[in-house]
Amino acid sequence: MIHSVRFICVLDTNVIYPIEIRDLLFWFAYYDLYTPKWSEHIFDEWASVMERKGIAPEELKKRLDKANLAFPDALVNNYSGLISGLNLPDPKDCHVLAAAIKTNANVIVTNNIKDFPKDYLSSFGLSVKTADDFLTDIIDLNPEEAVKAFKEMVLNRRNPDLDEYQVLDILRKQGLTATANFLHSQL
Repeated sequence: MIHSVRFICVLDTNVIYPIEIRDLLFWFAYYDLYTPKWSEHIFDEWASVMERKGIAPEELKKRLDKANLAFPDALVNNYSGLISGLNLPDPKDCHVLAAAIKTNANVIVTNNIKDFPKDYLSSFGLSVKTADDFLTDIIDLNPEEAVKAFKEMVLNRRNPDLDEYQVLDILRKQGLTATANFLHSQL
């Protein structure tokens, strides 16, 4: 078995908010297929998105707390001093890069890859991947564990209970087409 827990990834808000994408990312991390990282800025953005979507404040807090409880070492601290020295197309994304630099991450997982130029990121020893590309890489690295994680995610799903193929269809609709197809081929 290949252990990739040392592979450190900063998860941007846009891959944490969609429940299905977040669940798969978190289950893969739970199975030690990689190590997730995030920052207060990322969680503030996540909370803001949930507020705009009408999520009740108690539920919002519960989701944030659960993520930090499940992965107590994921929160990156003391990165804000780096933000002003960074230059990205969207300055509002500099906090993501700062957190990645501070934690010595390998990759930033975001569906906003245009805002993270590859050449600039490589100067910090970082790369950027969409959630779909990242997850297919993880499955390719350790398909047996990835399938176990996916199956456990499906078994723990509530409201509504769905089977594996229904969840795969949802993942496809969320833009994880390659991931869903790869998992489907492994079932």
